[in-house]
Amino acid sequence: MPQHPDYFVAPGSVVRTIWGKADTVLFIFAGAAAEFALNKAVDWLYFTGRLPADPLARLFSTVEYARQIVFAERAAAEQAIDTITAIHAAVEAKRGMAIPAWAYRDVLFMLVDYSIRAFEALERPMSRTEQAEVFEVFTRVGQRMGIPGLPTSYAQWLPDRAQHLTDHLEYSRFTADLYQQYARHLGPIRYQLLLQAQRVVVPRPVRRLLRLGRLAWLRPVLLIYRYAQHLAISKWARTSLLPDDYKEKILGLDVVPPTLAVAH
Repeated sequence: MPQHPDYFVAPGSVVRTIWGKADTVLFIFAGAAAEFALNKAVDWLYFTGRLPADPLARLFSTVEYARQIVFAERAAAEQAIDTITAIHAAVEAKRGMAIPAWAYRDVLFMLVDYSIRAFEALERPMSRTEQAEVFEVFTRVGQRMGIPGLPTSYAQWLPDRAQHLTDHLEYSRFTADLYQQYARHLGPIRYQLLLQAQRVVVPRPVRRLLRLGRLAWLRPVLLIYRYAQHLAISKWARTSLLPDDYKEKILGLDVVPPTLAVAH
């Protein structure tokens, strides 16, 4: 889809469809939570202490930035990207070393991959054109951030993504600790649901390192969800499976915030 002169992401983009729905966003971050825990640069997230201290709060702060980029007018979206860049630069200055360029690429690759995987798990298969559109949007985010070595096409991204999964993941003490934090903050039932969602969306290397297994009872449930997602019971089930403090935030993901709404 051609770029829109007034918006970083065109109003009719499939990326807006993906990021404008709470269920899809939750599956994106279920996958990212798994892969973040395995990434060899996860020590950077421990340096600030924010992720292990409260992974859910960290999730929603990341969601706010992502949605600002996806739904805001171009100037506001670019400002959000610049803010993200400045935050990382401040962390690098505080630690006295640079975050590896490959670690930045890993995060962008996760956003591309899990946006596609979550949408396909919950909605329908995406066309190659739609997949390329997701890649294009997040590549422009990376370009704005000045990240080097980004692939120039979706076709080039596919083997790059596979290579990153091979080279940059390992099970470490940070992995074990993060999963303990997930369990503590979510509680036993919600934690099991997180694991089920991860079984559905993560690629094989992630599933293997975390020993998640391949059988997910959530898969047949998702087939039913595709037909029942517009019923009130779907929203009730979703909010019942989340901590009370986050119910309103999750439901709010279904609605484009008034300040970000597209003018008609």
